[in-house]
Amino acid sequence: MTKKIESISLPQAQKLVLLSQRVLSEQKSSSAKDATLAAIEHLGYIQIDTISAIQRAHHHTLWNRNHPYQASHLDDLVADKKVFEHWSHAAAYLPMRDYRFSLVRKKAIASGLENHWYERDTTLMNEVLKRITAEGPLMAKDFEHKATTIADWGSKPAKRALEYLFMQGELMITKRVNFHKVYDLTERVLPENTNTTFPTNEEYARFLITRYLQANGLGIASEMAYLIKNTKTLVSRMLQQMLSDKEVIEIKVNDSVYFALPKSLELLNNPLSKSKLRILSPFDNVLIQRKRMQALFNFDYQIECYVTAAKRQYGYFSLPVLWDGKFVARMDCKADRKSKLFHINHLAMEDKTIKTDAFIHALTKELKDFLVFNECTTIQLHKTTPNTLKPILEDALKKMH
Repeated sequence: MTKKIESISLPQAQKLVLLSQRVLSEQKSSSAKDATLAAIEHLGYIQIDTISAIQRAHHHTLWNRNHPYQASHLDDLVADKKVFEHWSHAAAYLPMRDYRFSLVRKKAIASGLENHWYERDTTLMNEVLKRITAEGPLMAKDFEHKATTIADWGSKPAKRALEYLFMQGELMITKRVNFHKVYDLTERVLPENTNTTFPTNEEYARFLITRYLQANGLGIASEMAYLIKNTKTLVSRMLQQMLSDKEVIEIKVNDSVYFALPKSLELLNNPLSKSKLRILSPFDNVLIQRKRMQALFNFDYQIECYVTAAKRQYGYFSLPVLWDGKFVARMDCKADRKSKLFHINHLAMEDKTIKTDAFIHALTKELKDFLVFNECTTIQLHKTTPNTLKPILEDALKKMH
């Protein structure tokens, strides 16, 4: 007898993803900082990025789920030992409650099972460790030209040693100063009573599955194991066990079968705020997996800062624009914080048939807050596609102030 798989429509699948990601609904907490922590714990990670054309990605992703967000929240939560820096599929802030699951990657790097992008220099690593043990928290620059037993410290080799020790778990980031990492011994950073037991393969796979599905609504094994080495087979095996035990269900969307947690479909009873517009970071959790976005939202997105200028179609740092439950535009932006001028270099519409007046109303409403978030007071619009949109939007922007 063939088992019956529940089917949902593509719009329902999109709604499930957006509701699970909480990108259109701000969570109520006792304080803005508590709401920031709740967002990190729900999403499972916040990717860190260095590009500063606008506010950096980690701040941007959190602001979209908590408009009272302040950049100081992350520093405070690290100081409070509620979150820590390490690696998800990329450099990220992670909830401290999930600390033990970071041990899997750390052990893989320490044992050589997983390669680090730097070569291991054991002698230098030992010297770095000795100095931090004796002197307390240090930054990479603290090792410049201060060699004692090593002939040539050099800032670059020392930084590599620090990063290697950080990635394999002997050091943690205790804070950042002007975005530069400050390293200390893990035992001096970890809060008391932190669970440091090494997870079994089964525990780790179950963690990857449940955390992913809680934050994303539905998914497949390759998405749950995205850029996490040596995990896809483990995750696939555990999914079948959890399916057998009815801890996950299968959902059919068009011709594709996804996994979901049994209670996830209840989210579809909740309204999706289609009138709200969100200007998203290219590294936002909701769209970081580009193939998934293409399959579920028919949104073919590529960040073009890594593409030569001549080949860019949309701009250096085009931000996906979410409205009416769909990705309807891309907006290439740059915040000039000295002059407090926010440049919209190019607003390119995905769908030329949307209701222009309603879209512009939603966009200008969100841009008011986005300007403040980016420490700017005025906007300059340079280009739109189609170009007929430019005078209409320019007029709306004048009325915005």
